[in-house]
Amino acid sequence: MYKPRFHAMVMTALACALLALPAAADSQARIVRLSDVQGRVQIDKNSGLGFENAFANLPVTQGLQLRTGENGRAEIEFEDGSTLRVTPNTTVEFSKLGLTDAGKRVSTVDLVEGRAYVNWLGKSGDKFTLNFSHEKAELSQAAHFRAATSASQSEIASFKNELAVTGPSGTVKVDKNKMVTFDTNDNDKSSVAKNFAADPYDDWDNQSIEYHDQYSKNNSTPYGYGASDLSYYGGYSNVPGFGTMWQPYFAGVGWNPFMDGAWSWYPGMGFMWASAYPWGWMPYYYGNWAYAPGFGWGWQPGGWTGSTGWHGGIHYVGAVAQGFRAPVEPKGTVGTVAVGKGGPVLTNGSPIRTVVSSGSAGLGIPRGSYGNLSHLNAQVAKTGSVELHAAPQFAASSPRGGGFEFGLAPAAGAGHAGAASAGHASGGGGHSGH
Repeated sequence: MYKPRFHAMVMTALACALLALPAAADSQARIVRLSDVQGRVQIDKNSGLGFENAFANLPVTQGLQLRTGENGRAEIEFEDGSTLRVTPNTTVEFSKLGLTDAGKRVSTVDLVEGRAYVNWLGKSGDKFTLNFSHEKAELSQAAHFRAATSASQSEIASFKNELAVTGPSGTVKVDKNKMVTFDTNDNDKSSVAKNFAADPYDDWDNQSIEYHDQYSKNNSTPYGYGASDLSYYGGYSNVPGFGTMWQPYFAGVGWNPFMDGAWSWYPGMGFMWASAYPWGWMPYYYGNWAYAPGFGWGWQPGGWTGSTGWHGGIHYVGAVAQGFRAPVEPKGTVGTVAVGKGGPVLTNGSPIRTVVSSGSAGLGIPRGSYGNLSHLNAQVAKTGSVELHAAPQFAASSPRGGGFEFGLAPAAGAGHAGAASAGHASGGGGHSGH
């Protein structure tokens, strides 16, 4: 067995704080996932570098700030699969990511400016609070809502269940399918809107929820974050001598799980590995990567409890492929260090043409954009590559927000992949989690 050396003492301490129960009430060791990035998104990790460009799979820690630009959108995924989505020109701060003495998760997010969507699943007694303007919404049950704040007004609209919002004017109940506004210039006086006003980004929010619901519904792991991406972008196999292993589609000969990504430095934790692959979260923090002859690299699920569960990103066991070299943790810098293609940032709107080739392992395919990646994987295995022609993704100016539609055409020298498949999560081609 070979385990690379990387900030062992720091990561061991972090693992114990994260997973051992009971934990200190003011624990700051929880780490959640930046699960989707589109357009210009930046983060400030309190590293002394100010705001840096963000990309998917970066860890989100207590005190981190995230902001989106004119065309930026982002999603943050919590351990149980709950999500926070932010629209363009929005700033949020994760002021608390802690654990109670009983091991319950406590999350507080400050919406500094802009608009955010919360889909809180309300599992296991975890608590979530969203602060916006002078108001706060404290959740103790499942909720789905939208909140926005500006210099003169803030608002909150509930899509699921009743919300209680507390502010200078008292506690206000927000019923399902109702919207309440608060006048910042009048002691945050509240009023129920006559009509439930739809927002152009509601479609994007709903599409994201549908994606997670469809592809994580059979997840049986103790964690929800990353489960939907594992189901969409790959499948499980029983490999003799190795047991159950997950492998991404389009892995190909010569691919390894550490080809593309980045080292990102966090105060008190050192460098953390962030995978460039859209599915690249859970396999880098739990279980093991292993190389099986005749199968290639695969992920062995597990390591959900105990001090060995949090691996920090670069972890593999057993014999490895010939010529494989793991990326080495940087020294003498706190700046982000890219490996291979680094951490890609998707722009708003799918690329008009995307060539999916053997060895890409899903890199460059927006989540849910093609209903059955298993079918596409078989085509790529035969032809070496397939070209996708994409309709635009969700656009704020579109009445229904667009959606994902991929038509298939062969790349030069490649075979044809068949008829077009529409729908952001249509088809049911995902594999169940184990």
